[in-house]
Amino acid sequence: MTNAPLSPDELRKMDAYWRAANYLSVGQIYLYGNPLLKEPLTLDHVKPRLLGHWGTTPGLNFVYVHLNRLIRQHDLNVIYITGPGHGGPGLVANTYLEGTYSELYPDVSQDEAGMQKLFKQFSFPGGIPSHVAAEVPGSINEGGELGYSLAHAYGAAFDNPDLLVACVIGDGEAETGALATSWHSNKFLNPVHDGAVLPILHLNGYKIAGPTVLARISREEQDALFRGYGYDPHFVEGDDPETVHQQFAATLDTVREKIYQIQHRARNEGFAERPRWPMIVLRTPKGWTGPAEVDEKPVEGTWRAHQVPLSELASKPEHLKQLEAWMKSYRPEELFDANGTLIPDLAELAPRGHRRMGANPHANGGLLLKALKMPDFKAHAVEVKKPGATTAEATRVMGGLLRDVMKQNWDQRNFRVMGPDETASNRLNALFDVTDRTSTAAIYPSDDDVSPDGRVMEVLSEHLCEGWLEGYLLTGRHGFFSCYEAFIHIIDSMFNQHAKWLKVTREIEWRRPIASLNYLLTSHVWRQDHNGFSHQDPGFLDHVVNKKADVIRVYLPPDANTLLSVTDHCLRSRNYVNVIVAGKQPSPQWLDMDAAVKHCTAGLGIWAWASNDEDGEPDLIMACAGDVPTLETLAAVTVLRSLVPDLKIRVINVVDLMTLQSPDQHPHGLNDRDFDRLFTTDRPVIFAFHGYPSLVHRLTYKRTNHKNFHVHGYQEEGTTTTPFDMVVRNQLDRYHLAGNAIDRLPQLGAHAAYAKQFLRDKLIDHKNYVTQHGEDMPEIKDWQWK
Repeated sequence: MTNAPLSPDELRKMDAYWRAANYLSVGQIYLYGNPLLKEPLTLDHVKPRLLGHWGTTPGLNFVYVHLNRLIRQHDLNVIYITGPGHGGPGLVANTYLEGTYSELYPDVSQDEAGMQKLFKQFSFPGGIPSHVAAEVPGSINEGGELGYSLAHAYGAAFDNPDLLVACVIGDGEAETGALATSWHSNKFLNPVHDGAVLPILHLNGYKIAGPTVLARISREEQDALFRGYGYDPHFVEGDDPETVHQQFAATLDTVREKIYQIQHRARNEGFAERPRWPMIVLRTPKGWTGPAEVDEKPVEGTWRAHQVPLSELASKPEHLKQLEAWMKSYRPEELFDANGTLIPDLAELAPRGHRRMGANPHANGGLLLKALKMPDFKAHAVEVKKPGATTAEATRVMGGLLRDVMKQNWDQRNFRVMGPDETASNRLNALFDVTDRTSTAAIYPSDDDVSPDGRVMEVLSEHLCEGWLEGYLLTGRHGFFSCYEAFIHIIDSMFNQHAKWLKVTREIEWRRPIASLNYLLTSHVWRQDHNGFSHQDPGFLDHVVNKKADVIRVYLPPDANTLLSVTDHCLRSRNYVNVIVAGKQPSPQWLDMDAAVKHCTAGLGIWAWASNDEDGEPDLIMACAGDVPTLETLAAVTVLRSLVPDLKIRVINVVDLMTLQSPDQHPHGLNDRDFDRLFTTDRPVIFAFHGYPSLVHRLTYKRTNHKNFHVHGYQEEGTTTTPFDMVVRNQLDRYHLAGNAIDRLPQLGAHAAYAKQFLRDKLIDHKNYVTQHGEDMPEIKDWQWK
């Protein structure tokens, strides 16, 4: 080494600290007792079920101790994101060594008794998971699924000018599509007002049982790849600890200086061009410092080090001896005193207070969260003097509210809107009155609303939008994600992880609530007649409802004023995933603002102006949830009244889908008595629903009158056709709704035959007209509520 930044004493201490973290990591995977190995290791000291991942852990520990040095040397504000999430024992070990873990979990004290609890709890019933989960201090990246670390890191860095996000990316994780796209996040990072991300690609060569792609290409190809992505790659590799310590320390010093220079120049001279941010490629053996061989087969540096290198301890006594030798190779007597406490010489290497990565408040974003300054959403109200007489585009009206939220919180820099190139398409154009799309790449004069300072983030990757927003929220800010309904499925698994994170954090006292994850699903199934079958899928609602009731909320506002009320509520909420489904096409407006607020507050209710059963029991309930289902329901009511004038019909609209579920299953669920009053206990309910019919049946199966619920919704029938033909194909149209109602009313007698024939003829007229003219009949296009 020509450049050896670590003095002999500093090198000795840092290597010892690394050994301590490795020792604690192995102990968590294996030990039930005897944490300091004060007596010969026996099977009684070993857990009966060995669960954990050793292979990536020593590399994670290595990076952590070096970042500690950098933080102390330069008083840096750093959080650590762990892409190889199953390296959980390493992050637990390091937060324990720095003292954060014991502060948050006092029973896991920094002594022998606490160390034994630390070991026992890992991957053990009543303990903690094997990966870097919400229980781990300093974590914002759920390690149960790979691919999202770098997107989370950039999301955390946006609008955090003093934050450095160190993101370790495993070479297995680097093979995922979500991670591969995330490298392009550097085209959206502005050094003037954003923090910095330091990607550290950790190449240890293997996934579970095979080699990884990036570890098997040459350094020249790696260098070309990451330079092509726009980075300035720095390479560190080796298996000799002393050499790699010096190389990595020198490299960290170099990249920190480069980051400082990028930010200093931009913040003093203004943004000029996209910088080439540094990154590190670190290549070390998988399972570094672990057993070199087991049963005469190589382990260190191979796929065999991935999980538990030594197993079958009960049947193979030699493995138990090898485990003891492995743990003793870290020389714990030099690391911990007789009470099991890290010796002061090493403890001083950790940063202090909030500079510890486990205690950094950015990794517990609720500590930093400031409420949004909310404009009066009623100022955007659509005037509705008479139901159905006014037409508006609901999401365009919503865009005005989002614009004002953006404007009023501009100085706080704590609100961003994400979407895959659909902000204008989804009619949220008003945002561009106050901000632009973000880009630090080349901008041409012909580009509309694009600048490095924009706060609307668009990229054609739902994965990236979701990851950015999650990172942004988890570090204490607010955001909004609009997406075509059919393609929100791309992030199904990311939603899973975030919902699980929220569920767990509700049970962790020291985790503070964060702003809710808000989705707007528009360009939805019933108005994708022009794009066709591939764009028609409302199934994300089914997926969302699978999650815990205390986490998820689903809203189906039928018009612009209800959408405004729902949006205001969602932006103020905490620790939820809010899903809003609303159309962007011109549609009838039903409720004035006062009525909309009351309706949304209740979540569902009778629309008295559309009903005629106030003087007695209804013959029929016509229920609806969603904007197009509401339109078709009201049209069906007019058809029924023309056919059967004396029919008593009650119209019920549902905004909050979860009010349908029993209150013992969801906190928004309407109590059984009130539900029965609304839907009766014995009258037919024709329910027009935005999504798949089975979801309504699932939510209402415990209700008294469930047997009389007849739900119409999406039946997986679609193509490129007319708007009304889409609902006809799925039997959600007014004629099918009316026909189903007539079938449930035996009191109509012979008159039902004439009514059904009228409805059949109307459907034939429709089919003939659209196939001849290519558009819907005038009586459909021009229909108005009367």
